[in-house]
Amino acid sequence: MLLSLAQWLQGLYPEQLGFLRVFQYITFRAVMAAMSALVIGLVFGPWVIRRLTELKIGQPIREYGVQTHLAKKGTPTMGGVLILIGIGLSTLLWADLSNRFIWVVMGVTLGFGAIGWTDDWRKVVKKDPEGMRSREKFLWQSLIGAAAAIYLAFSVSETSAPKVWQLFSQWVDSGFSLNLPPRADLMLPFFKSVSYPLGVLGFMGLTWFVIVGTSNAVNLTDGLDGLAIMPVVLVSGALAIFAYVVGNAVYSKYLLFPFIPGAGELMIFCTAMAGAGLAFLWFNAHPAQVFMGDVGALALGGGLGAVAVITRQEILLGVMGGVFVAEALSVMLQVSWFKYTKKRYGEGRRLLKMAPLHHHFEKSGWTETQVVVRFWIITMLLCLVALASLKLR
Repeated sequence: MLLSLAQWLQGLYPEQLGFLRVFQYITFRAVMAAMSALVIGLVFGPWVIRRLTELKIGQPIREYGVQTHLAKKGTPTMGGVLILIGIGLSTLLWADLSNRFIWVVMGVTLGFGAIGWTDDWRKVVKKDPEGMRSREKFLWQSLIGAAAAIYLAFSVSETSAPKVWQLFSQWVDSGFSLNLPPRADLMLPFFKSVSYPLGVLGFMGLTWFVIVGTSNAVNLTDGLDGLAIMPVVLVSGALAIFAYVVGNAVYSKYLLFPFIPGAGELMIFCTAMAGAGLAFLWFNAHPAQVFMGDVGALALGGGLGAVAVITRQEILLGVMGGVFVAEALSVMLQVSWFKYTKKRYGEGRRLLKMAPLHHHFEKSGWTETQVVVRFWIITMLLCLVALASLKLR
């Protein structure tokens, strides 16, 4: 919005308002997006928390869970709306709104946020302990993920909306056998020129898996004060750098990345997410004044997954988000092993003291703050490893 305004004003008064050329630089707008999202979150945070408290939207706590968490019962939840407000307003202010990728990522983020809102609302306001049934939630996640996957399969390969739909028509006319250009291949990090062609259906399948999988992984991680939001901030910051590189013809060529026109604008979205996340952490740090809820966790995970697909960094997202991956795997392994042992031995057995993984460490004697800060440190190290791949190619 501000970019269009600056361009318009500069066109009217080119000599007097030449300084507005600074709005052309993505790096400037990215910094401003982060600052704007941070300020918006800090300003609106107390009001959002008061409204959630007035509406009695308090977090229910499982009686069979970690006993020290019982004191958190009634803490306002659904605070993820504060993050979405910061991301949405900041992105609208500073991003190029003609960019096709901005709207796709925003659509995925807000779509998954709507699913999380419905789930939280049913749990907290309607007093339904299950919220959205697992199948219903997965269905809506799959529909949004599939819609994004279909569009991104062709938008990553083309530079404008008309060409995207033209490529889609060619794919249909070819009997669904059209190949995508090399920039849509699956990239193997740390290697100079190793990539694997996916084909249209393979790209769609991978995109769906990354978006839906990341969304649920972040949601499973959101169980302690500040545990999920700081890794989201770190990962989004790292993805902002990758977005800038693949969206820049000079840097992408030098660093041997595929050049994806328009992807650099996602740097604005990523820094807005980082700024909004830091603002939320101000209120979510232990002892938390507000919890994120599914409305925030599902949305943030979906947004990160979409950015990773567009920048062709799906594998590195798994590296940077190693904490998210570990949390999701801990739940899947725990449930699978319990079901297997119950069927085989008549009594279910557990691999961990409690899943997700952060609860296992709490049961093992770590304090909540120790778990959270150590998971932050691990995420920071993993992001540095991923950023090292920029040059180690």
